Amino acid sequence: MSATLEGYASLFGRIDLARDAVVPGAFRTALARRGAGNIRMLWQHDPAQPIGVWLAIAEDAQGLYCRGRLVPEAAKSAEVAALLKAGALDGLSIGYRTVRARTDPNTRVRRLIEIDLWEISIVTFPLLPEARLRAKHRLFR
Repeated sequence: MSATLEGYASLFGRIDLARDAVVPGAFRTALARRGAGNIRMLWQHDPAQPIGVWLAIAEDAQGLYCRGRLVPEAAKSAEVAALLKAGALDGLSIGYRTVRARTDPNTRVRRLIEIDLWEISIVTFPLLPEARLRAKHRLFR
């Protein structure tokens, strides 16, 4: 049976460790063009290690919500499922290309206005520390 997971891969207005903050609507064009099925679920941003599929990805009032499932036939997915179940892992991180951004000259925070999203990874240490799988829905069978 496949493991299902959900959480927020990005939260609007939160400044990440690289001093970037995503604004509402930044993912709109990429999601309309690609849909959840064409945004990859990877392990630690490694394109050689797809581990599942995203079933739903959407912007809501908080940020970029995602729900997906691990593919049990993939060896790395079984490892990830075990780590998730044990609570050893819960980070999410986006892989993207910046289309439009504006940097505040005073704070040096870069506001990401439009993002070309191509993958969401399960990671050990997310660049946005709050980008996590939901604890109560982290993994179920």
